[in-house]
Amino acid sequence: MFDFGDYTLRVVAAGSAILGITSGVLGSFAVLRKQSLLGDAISHAALPGVALAFLITGSKSPIVLVTGAAIAGWLGTLAMRSIVKRSRIKQDAALGLVLSVFFGIGLVLLTYIQRLPDASKAGLNTFLFGQAAAMLGRDVATMGVLGALAILLVVAFWKEFKLLSFDPAFAASMGFPVRAIEVLLTT
Repeated sequence: MFDFGDYTLRVVAAGSAILGITSGVLGSFAVLRKQSLLGDAISHAALPGVALAFLITGSKSPIVLVTGAAIAGWLGTLAMRSIVKRSRIKQDAALGLVLSVFFGIGLVLLTYIQRLPDASKAGLNTFLFGQAAAMLGRDVATMGVLGALAILLVVAFWKEFKLLSFDPAFAASMGFPVRAIEVLLTT
């Protein structure tokens, strides 16, 4: 039926398992805090980071592109928090706003990249839609390191994340740095 001796099957299964476990651990906090759209907004906010990382370095190395995506996702998260804090716009509207603006910027940058004469840009659009069957061992290794780091962070800050997810006002009254914990949780 399934031949686990097949390299491609092992890589795709391992990558999917790592992604599923990490997403389940982190996604639980997003659902508890009524921010289930947050992951979608961050993933769309990461697109300009991927494009800019490629434009700056000319490399499609996963480490370079993931670093660009992480920085752009973090900036998107900070933008959402800033919009909610400084205006009357609610959290879900700010999520939608950041999602659409960052995604639009990412599409403009990808269109610009497609018009460049450099042939090394081929395949960059798979970061937009993904392609699990084309996953390589190094991609799984990168996902494993980032997933392990995220899970270790959750283990280290379990009490704080749990308290913040269920009662942020109580966490603040106990002297916990709620804002810093929120940034850590969403980053």
